[in-house]
Amino acid sequence: QVQVVESGGGLVQPGGSLRLSCAASGSIFGFSTMGWYRQAPGKQRELVATITRAGTTNYTGSVKGRFTISRDNAENAVALQMNSLKPEDTAVYYCKVITYMYYEPHWGNGTLVTVSS
Repeated sequence: QVQVVESGGGLVQPGGSLRLSCAASGSIFGFSTMGWYRQAPGKQRELVATITRAGTTNYTGSVKGRFTISRDNAENAVALQMNSLKPEDTAVYYCKVITYMYYEPHWGNGTLVTVSS
């Protein structure tokens, strides 16, 4: 059974930094694309950043240059370093992983990031 667990959310002032971590387990062949999504109050869930097994990254425009996604294939882990945070980055951040070979998506329960002074 695949499990996805996020950590690292919290309250930060505008301009500050946070690092989110996600640990996935339960896939015999590991994971292909791993990524982060977010959902702000009253809005739809949106893609933040993804990274393939080979390390190719993709970012939504509003976070380019501020956020960095990385992964450790051996540990089945993915992280999101968030710098220069803005109030509009406030949201619940979800980790999504796709199993390698069968390409099944799995989500974590989310971690809240609040950017406020």
